[in-house]
Amino acid sequence: MNARSSLAERDFPPNSASERGLTLVGASRDQGKITLRVQALSKRYGATEAVVGVSFDVRQGEVFGLLGLNGAGKTTLISMLATERRPSDGDALLLGHSIRKEQRAVRQMIGVAPQESALYPKLTAAENLRFFGRIYGLRRMELEDRVEQLLDFVGLQGRGNDPVATYSGGMKRRLNLAVALVHRPKLILLDEPTAGVDPQSREQILNLVRCLRDEGNAILYTTHYMEEAEGLCDRLCFLNQGRVVAVGTFEALLRKLAFSEVIELRGLSAPADLAPIRALAGVCCVERGDGLVRLFVRRAADLLAPLQRIMGRDKFARLQITRISLEDLFLHLTGR
Repeated sequence: MNARSSLAERDFPPNSASERGLTLVGASRDQGKITLRVQALSKRYGATEAVVGVSFDVRQGEVFGLLGLNGAGKTTLISMLATERRPSDGDALLLGHSIRKEQRAVRQMIGVAPQESALYPKLTAAENLRFFGRIYGLRRMELEDRVEQLLDFVGLQGRGNDPVATYSGGMKRRLNLAVALVHRPKLILLDEPTAGVDPQSREQILNLVRCLRDEGNAILYTTHYMEEAEGLCDRLCFLNQGRVVAVGTFEALLRKLAFSEVIELRGLSAPADLAPIRALAGVCCVERGDGLVRLFVRRAADLLAPLQRIMGRDKFARLQITRISLEDLFLHLTGR
């Protein structure tokens, strides 16, 4: 690998696509306009209901996070939106075009980066982009410019003529994203785009997604990484057993909870009676396991004095206060 190739692989992409004077996708500047409207979408397989009456909107200029455990229905929902599977009931409108009745039009306006790499390993990155660009009807001169732009955007310009089989997992993920953008889609579907990559590659991919969001694009994003979703997504949709259990910003969802903070107690003696703690006003839930007691509370400051009196019997006991995390919210909403 030459010095230029090595640098291209390591360097982060530009902070904004506009820094290089290119338009990555077909977004307008109408921030907040609804790009995708999902209306009571359902999918059944015999007696099994994989997705049940799901409704939400995705707007321009936002990353909309779709969260759920394995089997919650995320991949089935993505495949319906991508017109790969036909809904049993309901519909979704992409800028007014129905995924049930106007599949051809929808496919031209949607870019999908699937969970599994959708690349040809024996072809180079440039050849992969040309192949998919031709499928979407891009003309030769336009396509060559597009290939150069996208390789530059995802930081692979120095490796564009190397076979994809020689790429690392993170490089393949970035190329997967570039392929999804080749035809300037109106909506970008990203299904677990950082799964299985190293921390540096994950940050590179997240930086690319932020660039796309900042350029005004509509992005539907699925991930298992709660910390990633908390830092990236503008709004969140929680799926559980194929049903929507909550939609909104992280802060708005937190305001609906009876608790907002977690008090962690360590070092309590094993047989310590938790009844006095459970009886304290403002304690909504108590969990115990592996030497840790977690109290989900409305306001931690109100409980410090009584907790200190209770903990005074255990000289090794210590206390820590943390804000409710997205993972805490997720587990609460899904009943886990």
